Amino acid sequence: MVYALTIFKDAACEFFVLNAFQVGTSGLSTKIGMSNDTRLFNLLKEESEREVKKTLGQLRQVSSNPNHHFYGLSVADNLVNAIGRTVYNKGMDYIIMGTKGATGLKEVFLGSNTYKIIREIDFCPIIAVPDDYECKGGLRTILLVTGYEHLFETYELSPVVQLAEIFHAKIRIAHVTNGGLTKEQEHSKRALMRKVKSVPFDFVEMEKYATIQNSIQKMIADDQSIDLVAMINHDRGFFEKLTREPVIKKIAFNSIVPFLVIHLFE
Repeated sequence: MVYALTIFKDAACEFFVLNAFQVGTSGLSTKIGMSNDTRLFNLLKEESEREVKKTLGQLRQVSSNPNHHFYGLSVADNLVNAIGRTVYNKGMDYIIMGTKGATGLKEVFLGSNTYKIIREIDFCPIIAVPDDYECKGGLRTILLVTGYEHLFETYELSPVVQLAEIFHAKIRIAHVTNGGLTKEQEHSKRALMRKVKSVPFDFVEMEKYATIQNSIQKMIADDQSIDLVAMINHDRGFFEKLTREPVIKKIAFNSIVPFLVIHLFE
């Protein structure tokens, strides 16, 4: 939340703080709890509303921008449904969530709330902020990782371009080297150049290390100005075909800077 306030500190924004709560873990028990208006349901509802109100008070103290407006939402539903309904009904521009890293078997068995949202909510850009990330106050360079496998529409790239315009940031378009580009990839690269020409940008070929994720992390470590990694998520994309590596999931769990995921609208 502090990250959201910091990067949009000079922009006019509406911030919605959402908390989802359930009675029990299954949808059935939640419906029973809600329909019977049980004491447990009411206790959870009151606690959720109380904590959301408390959080809003804290955020209003942090923000000094008079054009920041804060709203609290307490929703009785599972997290994915609560966020999906809210985004759809309120017309959100970004979902911003914190993420805690997981390694090895934890990734396989536990997953994470943030990754569930990345996987399920495919109609709104998502910024996943590492739990221990310290925001420096803006964005200098946005690393957009692509395989040039898709002819991007302007609206698909707008979440990245919009952030770059707000912060006068540069977009660094990175391609993982896997031999030369095909004619289709060259065409996509030229089209991408036209779509981001309103902001400073450059192209870079990334050396492929053991994994795509390692290549991205190495580039971030070598260039301290990179404050955000952005990727377009689509089924069986270039990286998955190339490496069989679930790149989006790996970056969501392990990125050392915030991670913007944009879904491909086909």
